Amino acid sequence: MNLNLKAQDQITYDAIVIGSGISGGFAAMELCRKGHRTLMLERGRLVKHGEYPTAGLDPWDLPHQNAVPDAELKEHYFQQNRLNWWVNQDNLHWVNKDSDYSYDEIERFDWIRGHHVGGRSIMWGRHCYRWSDIDFEANLKEGIAVDWPIRYADIAPWYDYVETFVGVSGQKEGLKQVPDGVFLPPFELNCAEQHLRESVDGMYPGRVVTPGRVANLTKYDPKVHLGTRGQCQSRNRCWRGCPYGAYFSSLSATIPVAQETGNLTIREHSIVHEIVYDASTGKATGIRVKDGQTGEDLEFKARIIFCNASTVGTTAILLNSRSEAFPDGLGNTSGELGHNLMDHHYGMGASGVLPGFEDTYYKGRKPNGFYIPRFRNIDDQTRRTDYVRGFGYQGGANRTANIPQGLFGESLKKEIFKPGPYHVGMTCFGELLPYHENRMFLNFEKLDKNGMPTITFDAKLRDNEMNMREDGVQCAIEMLEAAGCTDITSYNDTTAPGACIHEMGTARMGRDPQTSVLNKWNQMHEVPNVFVTDGACMTSSGTQNPSITYMALTARAVDYAHQRVERKEL
Repeated sequence: MNLNLKAQDQITYDAIVIGSGISGGFAAMELCRKGHRTLMLERGRLVKHGEYPTAGLDPWDLPHQNAVPDAELKEHYFQQNRLNWWVNQDNLHWVNKDSDYSYDEIERFDWIRGHHVGGRSIMWGRHCYRWSDIDFEANLKEGIAVDWPIRYADIAPWYDYVETFVGVSGQKEGLKQVPDGVFLPPFELNCAEQHLRESVDGMYPGRVVTPGRVANLTKYDPKVHLGTRGQCQSRNRCWRGCPYGAYFSSLSATIPVAQETGNLTIREHSIVHEIVYDASTGKATGIRVKDGQTGEDLEFKARIIFCNASTVGTTAILLNSRSEAFPDGLGNTSGELGHNLMDHHYGMGASGVLPGFEDTYYKGRKPNGFYIPRFRNIDDQTRRTDYVRGFGYQGGANRTANIPQGLFGESLKKEIFKPGPYHVGMTCFGELLPYHENRMFLNFEKLDKNGMPTITFDAKLRDNEMNMREDGVQCAIEMLEAAGCTDITSYNDTTAPGACIHEMGTARMGRDPQTSVLNKWNQMHEVPNVFVTDGACMTSSGTQNPSITYMALTARAVDYAHQRVERKEL
């Protein structure tokens, strides 16, 4: 008889991290660097840095002029045919197929996922903006939802820590609503964008046009930017995956650093079904997993567990982790698990033609444009009576191609090489309030091919967001007019939650276990060795892109968990 006397050791780790994206990669790195043998579980396939199939392709190399045929969209992305502008040939391989992992809707939800090692860190927008106490105090001051259990002072040192490692380019502006950070040199505004900045400042002093703060290395320091990183080449092909490692991703940064410690084990094709709870100890003992290729059911054990499967993925696992102690989901005595689902709403903005500057051009394709931080409801002078919270803008200016009608041959070639006028466009990103009614839940009567209950969404924009959208469009028009733009067009195409890919909430932080799932350390109130540091933890949504906040909260939570382990309290 052959006995595997090491079988228990082979399934037992110091820590388990569910997910390998922005927050999961950071959790794994921090745990490994602190000496914890860590298992990272990824639902999808293995991908290694450099395995980016379209990174070197020019536009003419891509089939169908980069478009995905309607028949393919209909077959595999039947929920996302509303978002066929987002699913392209150059990123198709990173986007989860609805035909592989479907979901249901009571109200529309556009769920964009990436099931592979690295997750959506491969194709994220890379914008990094700190939150401020304007955000952390808003719920309390306005009597909305519950109070955040932290303030800016609690997280500021962790923003410093994360930004230094990530490498965030940006320009200091001294704004209280988006505090300055640890910045690399910015990608400078081009002449048209600089003109917009000066014109807007002259007419609307509270509105600041600044270079977008992005996780692209304008200056590479190998002693700081660890992993497989390099300086940005300004190709603007970021969502394909960057062979230079010039933007921050799990594949180029956190995972390689974690692997160098010798403490990381990655297990791909691992579909997490539930977290196992031991009522006798009041703690989780491990994770139950189904192998996505063999169908084998497995269990892994650990002292601490970090949930980083994305807002929806994490909460689906927690809701499915039912026991006699927690019949409605792990740590869900409050009943808040799955509720307060948020995203930013966009699909509104304006664009126009900027006359002049015909004698100027720019070099390269910088991976960002400008950012206009929130300027509504930040003090008494900017208070609105028709809505609370606010919005910001992302946009850019570029010279468009000059393609005249009716020409062909040599004449057409000659005219095509003459650049057209500058166009300026800006898209408004608005805050969605944490409504208890906006939720996701599991349908246990409808199981998928892996035996998991079907996720169902029931969330929508409401009156506050609709009023905000009208103001956001009008302000965009005003700023373009201030710059002297002509042919201004605006749009207000209401997006569903999920479309902005900034989904948040569903396992919120709070001060009271009766009204929240997590405490100020991202630790479950009722299951102290389980931490949630992805978007599910968010108590409100702010206007800023959230990923840098997830990373800062993750580093902070790992440090706290490590101290508790060292004191033998976990």
